[in-house]
Amino acid sequence: MTCASCANRIERKLNKVEGVTASVNYATERARVSHPAGVSADDLIDVVARAGYGASLPRPAATPGEGADGLDRRLAVSAALSLPVVALAMVPPWQFPGWQWVSLALALPVVVWGGAPFHRAAWTNLRHGATTMDTLVSLGTLAALGWSLYALLLGSAGEIGMRHGFALTVERGDGGANVYLEAAAGVTTFLLAGRWLEHRSKRRAGSALRALLDLGAREATRVVTAPDGSVTREERVPVERLAVGDVFRVRPGETVATDGEVLSGASAVDTSMLTGESVPTEVAAGDTVVGGTLGVSGQLLVRASRVGAGTRLARMARLVEDAQAQKASAQRLADRVSAVFVPLVLVLAALTLATWLLLGEPAEAAVTAAVAVLIIACPCALGLATPMALMVGTGRGAQLGVLIKGPEALERTRRPDVVLLDKTGTVTTGRMELVDVVAAEGEDPSRVLHLAGAVEAASEHPVGRAVAGAAAAASADAGRGALPEVVDFASSAGLGVRGTVEGTEVTVGRARLLDDVALPVGLAAALAAADGGTRVVVGWGGRARGVLAVADTVRDTSAEAVADLRALGLRPVLLTGDAAPVARAVAAQVGIDPGDVVAEVLPEDKVAVVRRYQDAGHVVAMVGDGVNDAAALATADLGLAMGTGTDAAIEAADLTLVRGDLRVAGDAVRLSRRTLATIKGNLFWAFAYNVAALPLAALGLLNPMLAGLAMAASSLFVVANSLRLRGFTARADG
Repeated sequence: MTCASCANRIERKLNKVEGVTASVNYATERARVSHPAGVSADDLIDVVARAGYGASLPRPAATPGEGADGLDRRLAVSAALSLPVVALAMVPPWQFPGWQWVSLALALPVVVWGGAPFHRAAWTNLRHGATTMDTLVSLGTLAALGWSLYALLLGSAGEIGMRHGFALTVERGDGGANVYLEAAAGVTTFLLAGRWLEHRSKRRAGSALRALLDLGAREATRVVTAPDGSVTREERVPVERLAVGDVFRVRPGETVATDGEVLSGASAVDTSMLTGESVPTEVAAGDTVVGGTLGVSGQLLVRASRVGAGTRLARMARLVEDAQAQKASAQRLADRVSAVFVPLVLVLAALTLATWLLLGEPAEAAVTAAVAVLIIACPCALGLATPMALMVGTGRGAQLGVLIKGPEALERTRRPDVVLLDKTGTVTTGRMELVDVVAAEGEDPSRVLHLAGAVEAASEHPVGRAVAGAAAAASADAGRGALPEVVDFASSAGLGVRGTVEGTEVTVGRARLLDDVALPVGLAAALAAADGGTRVVVGWGGRARGVLAVADTVRDTSAEAVADLRALGLRPVLLTGDAAPVARAVAAQVGIDPGDVVAEVLPEDKVAVVRRYQDAGHVVAMVGDGVNDAAALATADLGLAMGTGTDAAIEAADLTLVRGDLRVAGDAVRLSRRTLATIKGNLFWAFAYNVAALPLAALGLLNPMLAGLAMAASSLFVVANSLRLRGFTARADG
């Protein structure tokens, strides 16, 4: 494809196949096709071939613009031959007897051989009854060359115009004629240069996606383990041979082969290339790792949980590719315009030629104006306006840990005025942690935690796991080793647990579990505190010995994220199923007004909350991470899913925040708005250029060579403006 008209033509041909829905992207050189079972890929490739183009199934990391083979050489030769032609025409003192024939000898290979890609594509389209940008370029350059040949061969015998009934006096310095060879050669060279720069820019624009695809490891060290877990054998295998359940080793400096769970070892893992997070994450046994990240320090043994297309890296790449293949509503309008633009330009060029001649103007001036109209009007910039900006914007987003689903998502980011923030896993970490130990008078807080943790180690409750984890860490730090074993363990649903530790019967749970025990004043106050945590009482020997506070801790960056969202014009609202006191305590920590807290919401009621705000006239954005958020994310005007959440939430959202950091939500909105503004700016200038340039060309105010330069410059402006998005900086990195 050489212009948007080509893409539109292929798209129309594919959509004529029954049951097929196709979208052809000129910038990425890909077609996304939905087709019924009775239509195969070969059938679709045949349709494209019958339209005069070639197609194939895509390679995983194909580079946009790879069809530029030989363009470097063609441009270099054409530029070398064109330069003296332009110099001779523009600098009269350099002209010598017979200089026009020398110009012809130099310009002929430029127009015929250098411009062959344009002529070949124009002829192919003509055979299929279609016109594209190449038609305009081919007609314009051949017309300039043809006129020059006519003037040179016949002009030496006298005044050409007198033979044909119109006034045209040809200058005859040396028996030759005034010609437009510099225009024919210059336009060809300028357009070749524009196409070469366009191909180069496409490769740069797609570099982020290719870098994402290249993150994956090529090989993995698969280990075979004995039933007791010991390693019996290691082998290097291609990553494609890894299966779910396989165990592989990650050494320092190696790329994690695929998504999995750490079985043993500890290491810092650099996730910056995948999430944009600059600080390595410490992982150990029980943690999950993502394929494509980099082991920095110690060794890890990992069991594969996802392979191939199911990995997070593959899903990210697929989301970016899907986004780049879509079209904004403004681009669809531009495509419709460019589809009829070329035929209209051909008519306008013919009318320009006829009008100049009917007004009695010289044929030379009429041909010049008509050629300028053909050259100036190529709709390349219109075709590149949206896909180039979308390609660069989505690629930059992928580098920063923001996945944009497509242009519709971009268009939605400018409208919301309310953002609903799911509490657990979004504003908070989603993990219960011990935040306080209050011991009764005369009791040692470390002993209270030690005994409570030993009992809770046998529990599966999130509160119990938080207490046990904190107690185990404290015991290890104190050099006491592992927690002691608990015997006679018993659990009371919804109340707590009991067990005997080191000969002492210990009870941990709600105050009701110790109803027959009076609480000391200090413990009663600690139990009644309303700072949002969950509190359990620890007792033994008929007395309450302490109170433990456990809470889902607020992320360190949530307060900054809330302030950032407010600065973007969004009103933050906290949405949670927790009790109102807990919700208000969290809201106070992150800077959300008490009146903007919606608590005790059941999962199935989150959609109703979204609709309630919409019915009140608000445009609603929603940030969530769980399965129970998926319906609300889909219902909201703009859905943002935390990438650390569930697949259901990610699929339902418009934007995915790969990093578990709420600040990325502000970055995502900011990048989306910047990309949308770039698309609109590109489309405005592309339309404005054609609207302003066509009348100038028709009035004879543009030399054809300058028209070629201006046409190439318009496409390069759109490309350069889009590439500015590569410099977008995320505030979450600050």
